[in-house]
Amino acid sequence: MEIKLKSPLDMHLHLREGAMLEAVAPLSAETFSGAVIMPNLVPPVDNLDRLKEYRAAIYSSIGDEAFCPFMTLFLRDYTEEELLEAKEHIIGVKLYPAGITTNSEGGVASLDAAEVVIAKLERLGIPLLVHGETNAFVMDREADFLDVYERWAQKFPKLMIVMEHITTAAAVRLLDRFENLHATVTVQHLLITLDDVAGGMLDPHLFCKPIAKRPEDREALVNAAVNAHPRLSFGSDSAPHPLSKKECCGCAAGVFTAPIGLQLMAEMFEAHGKLDNYQAFVSDNACRNYKITPPEKEVTLVKKPFTIPKAYGDVVPMWAGREIPWSIG
Repeated sequence: MEIKLKSPLDMHLHLREGAMLEAVAPLSAETFSGAVIMPNLVPPVDNLDRLKEYRAAIYSSIGDEAFCPFMTLFLRDYTEEELLEAKEHIIGVKLYPAGITTNSEGGVASLDAAEVVIAKLERLGIPLLVHGETNAFVMDREADFLDVYERWAQKFPKLMIVMEHITTAAAVRLLDRFENLHATVTVQHLLITLDDVAGGMLDPHLFCKPIAKRPEDREALVNAAVNAHPRLSFGSDSAPHPLSKKECCGCAAGVFTAPIGLQLMAEMFEAHGKLDNYQAFVSDNACRNYKITPPEKEVTLVKKPFTIPKAYGDVVPMWAGREIPWSIG
């Protein structure tokens, strides 16, 4: 058995910089035709010069692979002129609440104040991508942010708002209520729950933010994905950290799945008898909703056992060493 995917896309990807970029970017470029690149570097990608330099570094790292980095800007108090100049170079602007995740210390301190910039994005037709968590109890952080999404969906009805890496059944229900709300979901949140992370021995390589939730949340996410919800797309949130930052006191948040995401999800779609919907979830929905045309690339998945490597350089992937039933052909 095999599956042929046309121009698969990763709509939420961390590539880092320097040596880490050189190590991980080729792994995404091999099997994806494009990805939405996160801007939370140090310093953040929050101006056009910085964005162009970063994009050039990505292209340099991937060689001749047919791969498009769809760039984003880190949300700050932009002028309308700045956004107009950047519009042709970006797929959206990413909002991080201050201090909520990796390298977000310079993020938004006041969501109300951010609405001035958000209104400019709506006028200019630039999508808003959001890391939607508060500083509440860790299991409730996404749920607490849903009221913000609802308010913005109503206040900015012409704005495409993307709820990044959703993790709860409540987020799926909200997605169904507003046509201008969109979402991405990760490999790990489709496959694991908090019990996998911390129910036995703590697995640092499954620890990420937002944290994995309950079985009923995973079930809702899987149902939306395998049925190719028209405003839901795959976004790996693949976040590489060196081994020394994961297997340590103060473990960094992030799960590395870039080289294995397509294989892992093939098993999920097959188990639910929904392989026909896989193309929409990993490409067609995103192309339609963002009005993008990625480079042409065909990726073949074959029903052949594959053992996930124990490491890619200094980065340990999700389920390292485990045999899975699907391989890249």
